[in-house]
Amino acid sequence: MIEERAVILSLEANATVSDAPNVAILEIERKTACGLCGQTRGCGNSIWGKLFAHRSSAFKANNHIHASVGQSVIVGINEQALLWSALLLYILPLVTMFIATILVMQVNNNDGVAMIAALLGLIVGLIWVKGFTASNQYFVMQQPIILRLASDDRPITFAS
Repeated sequence: MIEERAVILSLEANATVSDAPNVAILEIERKTACGLCGQTRGCGNSIWGKLFAHRSSAFKANNHIHASVGQSVIVGINEQALLWSALLLYILPLVTMFIATILVMQVNNNDGVAMIAALLGLIVGLIWVKGFTASNQYFVMQQPIILRLASDDRPITFAS
């Protein structure tokens, strides 16, 4: 389980079942190593932040521990789910791109046609990923879980 510290921004009541836990809207607590982010001088990350407008990364998680708004909590996500997401998002489109290129090169030995086939294979792979992630089963595995309230004396771990 990969753990990260987050803060609860708001709570949503679950209207379908009264005994079900509330859904918490969380945001990861970001900390910088040097503390210079947002200032005019420093390592340059503040410039990238201004250029690309770092947005809030709010997400939802079931609030099984009944934490309240403003509390700092430890949120976890399954390591295997994270690895499968990376595999699905990065490897599958590349594999479909290579397969399309190899198949076209077997039929036609033209580099221009092979480049078009590679692009089409990449697009097919990305569409396939989008279709797979649209299923509910995929997102159940990806859901973050509020594990416990954050306390300063407990370190954040990356253990399974």
